[in-house]
Amino acid sequence: MRITCVGGGPAGLYFAIAARALDPGHEITVLERRPPGSTYGWGIVYWDDLLEGVRRVDPPTARAIRAGSIRWPGQQVAVQGRPPVHLGGTGYGMSRRRLIDVLTTRAVQLGVDVRFEHDVDDLPSGGADLVVLADGANSRLRRARAAAFGTTERLGGNRHIWLGSTEPFDHFTFAFERTAAGWIWCHGYRYQPDASTVIVECSGATWEALGFDAMDDDDCLAGLERIFARHLGGHRLRNRTDDQGGRSAWTAFPTVTNAHWYDGPTVLIGDSAHTSHFSIGSGTRLAFQDAAALARALRRCPPAHLTGALQAYEDLRRPAVLAVQDAAGCSAGWFEHVDEHMRLPDLEFGLSLRLRRTVPPGEEIDVTWMPATLHRLTQWRLGRTARRVVSTSRRGVEQHRRPRATTAVPPPARTAEPLDTAPSAGSGGRADR
Repeated sequence: MRITCVGGGPAGLYFAIAARALDPGHEITVLERRPPGSTYGWGIVYWDDLLEGVRRVDPPTARAIRAGSIRWPGQQVAVQGRPPVHLGGTGYGMSRRRLIDVLTTRAVQLGVDVRFEHDVDDLPSGGADLVVLADGANSRLRRARAAAFGTTERLGGNRHIWLGSTEPFDHFTFAFERTAAGWIWCHGYRYQPDASTVIVECSGATWEALGFDAMDDDDCLAGLERIFARHLGGHRLRNRTDDQGGRSAWTAFPTVTNAHWYDGPTVLIGDSAHTSHFSIGSGTRLAFQDAAALARALRRCPPAHLTGALQAYEDLRRPAVLAVQDAAGCSAGWFEHVDEHMRLPDLEFGLSLRLRRTVPPGEEIDVTWMPATLHRLTQWRLGRTARRVVSTSRRGVEQHRRPRATTAVPPPARTAEPLDTAPSAGSGGRADR
C-alpha cells in the first residue's frame, strides 16, 4: 500500500515505523514542515507501558528510546515552603528532540521516505492509497474538513505556558505558590540530566490579575522566577528558541474530539484525532497506541479493503481514548478548582491530587482505606521503596500475561489485532505531556 503521512512528530514517525515493521510491503512517505533536527517543546514523560507497547512492535525502537531517557523516582507535591507530600509512581523523561531523532533514524533504516521542510496546504495527491493526518491538535487539514470528521474543540478554563529550566527536578514535582491574586502552580519534570520542562498553570482570573496577559516574554519569565524561586534553586526559566518553532505563549488547553476518525482514504491519529489534558501524561502514549493499532489494521490489507481496516482501527481505539479523555477531564477539572482543594491539610491535599483522575469536578472524592493507607506509607522512604518493588513486579507479571503480536495475516475486513490500552499498574497520578 502507498501511504503518505502528514506530520513528522512522534505519531507520524512511529506509525511509519510500525507499518513498515509489520508489513515491509508498504511504501510510506512522511512529510514534515520543519527542518531536520528541530521540534517544539522541551521534554516528554512516559511510563513502562509505552516501552512495552513499542517493544512488542519494534524492539530496536524501544531500546533506543530507553537509552535516550532518564528515570525519575517518584512524584511529589510541594506547597509553598512546607515539606513535600510524596505520591509514588516512577516514570521516564526524554528530550522531545531526541525522541524525534530516534524515530527519524529508525524510520529511515526501515525504508521510510522522510521529507523535511515540506509544508502541506491540502491533502497530498500523487497516487497515495491512504493519507494519515498526524499533524497535531491544530491540524489545518483536519480543520478544513471539520464537518466530515465531526470535529469539536473545547477550551479549558485555566491558562498555562510551557517553559524550560536548567533546574534538574529529582522528582516529578507539582509546586503550588499563593500570590495576592490567587494560587499558581507548575508541573516540573526532568527530561535530561541538566534540563527540565516546567508547565506553569493558573486560573484565568489569576493570570489577568498578575498581569501576564499584558507582559512581554522577559517580564513574564522574571515574574515567574520570583514566584517559584524556592523550587528553582537559583536556576532560570527559559522560553523556546526560534529553531524550536517560535515562542511559548499562555493559552487555554484545547480538548479535541472527532465523531469520525477517517473520511474516505484519509485517517486521523494522535493529537489530530484527540487530545487529553496535559495533567495526566498520556499524549505520547495515546499517539503511539494509535499508530500501532492503525499499522496492525493495515497489515497486508489490499486497497480494496481499506474502509474495513480503517473502521476496525476506529472501533478499537475510540473506547480507549474516550476513557482517557474522561480521566483527563476529571484531572483538568480538579486543577480548575484548586482553591477548594487547598482547604485540605497537606497530606489529604496530596491524596486528592493523586486521585483526581477518578472524580468529576464538583464531586467529593470517596477515599477507601487502601488508597489512604498506601498514601500514608508512601511518605516514608521505606514505604516508597516497597511500593516501587511491588509495582515493578506487578508490571512484570502483567507484561508476561499479555498476548504477543503474531505474524498471521488478518482477514481483510473490519479486523485488527488486540492492542493493550490499559495503563500499567502503579503509575499513580500521571501528569501529561
